[in-house]
Amino acid sequence: MLPSVGWYCLVGVIAMVVTAAATMPAAKIATIVGYVDVPKDRKVHLNATPYGGGAAMFAGVCVAMAVGSRIPALSSMFHASSEAFGVVVAAAAIFVVGLVDDLRDMSAPAKMAGQVLAASILYFAGATMTQFHVPLTQQFLELSPQLQPLIAALWVIALTNAVNLIDGLDGLAAGIVAIGAAALAIYGILLEQQGFLPQPNIGPLIAVVACGVCLGFLPFNFHPAKIFMGDAGALLLGLLMSAATMEIGGREIPAAASTYFFFAPLFLPFFILGIPLLDMAFAVVRRTAKGTGFHTADKDHIHHRLLRLGHGHRRAVLTLWVWTALLSSLVLLPLFSAAFNPFIPFAAIVAGIGLVLLFFPNALTSRRGTAAAEEPEPDVAAHGADLR
Repeated sequence: MLPSVGWYCLVGVIAMVVTAAATMPAAKIATIVGYVDVPKDRKVHLNATPYGGGAAMFAGVCVAMAVGSRIPALSSMFHASSEAFGVVVAAAAIFVVGLVDDLRDMSAPAKMAGQVLAASILYFAGATMTQFHVPLTQQFLELSPQLQPLIAALWVIALTNAVNLIDGLDGLAAGIVAIGAAALAIYGILLEQQGFLPQPNIGPLIAVVACGVCLGFLPFNFHPAKIFMGDAGALLLGLLMSAATMEIGGREIPAAASTYFFFAPLFLPFFILGIPLLDMAFAVVRRTAKGTGFHTADKDHIHHRLLRLGHGHRRAVLTLWVWTALLSSLVLLPLFSAAFNPFIPFAAIVAGIGLVLLFFPNALTSRRGTAAAEEPEPDVAAHGADLR
């Protein structure tokens, strides 16, 4: 018997409430122990701001998952396999990696090793992708045991870094993940109800929990932020989204396609997390072209570009939230009406062009406008360990 939407909502509310309740105590403890982001020349905030949001989020994840395991309608997700336990352990591992990085600035290889460790935990617990749906066909390929851990590692590295890099303005990362996780949860629950997702599947519940912890944290993190999530929170959110997308996108039952995303379920992350993934892709290209390392800080992320265009802090964040909501709607609309299917590819192309213009607003301007854009940049803050 499928769990009702109400039980999912209850777990999401618990995650939100626990995170909200733990956030300010975490901020106070962070201030006492010196776990704070101190203003520097390249920071925009004027006062030392505590980290600790990641700890509050992790508390929300643990309590929500513990309560979910005690709800009869959801208990099969926890007792039928070790996947749920694996997600919590992997979340703990990536949280510790982020915490250490906030405190000591880990090297890029060390941080990646931590991400691979978290991915390995997901794999050995079974919380990974087991099949690959060939895009735009009805062909399903079973992934070999040798390939599954590699895909899990690449998936976790990609999404954790994407969320980490977009965490550059107050409320930006938490808001984008909240919107994307909500869309993914709705998508997964609707697939369950239509019989296209094997049961039990922990994916929709993980997405609900991710959305809940972001909503609980956002009131304290929106500009002007009282607390930052740090790498501990950003990597945690990326890990949750990695597990949820693999569980939903890599477990679908072969069936006659009734929506566009049945043809290409692995496109899901590129819509619900389109902003951070594109930002990361451009960062890789940009830093490679400059001959700098991937983890070398710069001020050319999409949120920095919006600030240089004259948008205020809040307006830049809200603009990117709206873009995320629009991209996520492309995932959900076909589930409610197949009439939207033919428009998805065209809408995706238009959205992609719009996002590129956000990244490169001077692409169509005159040489004078380009020269003006190269004037010294205003200081902007990144709320992780450094300017991303």
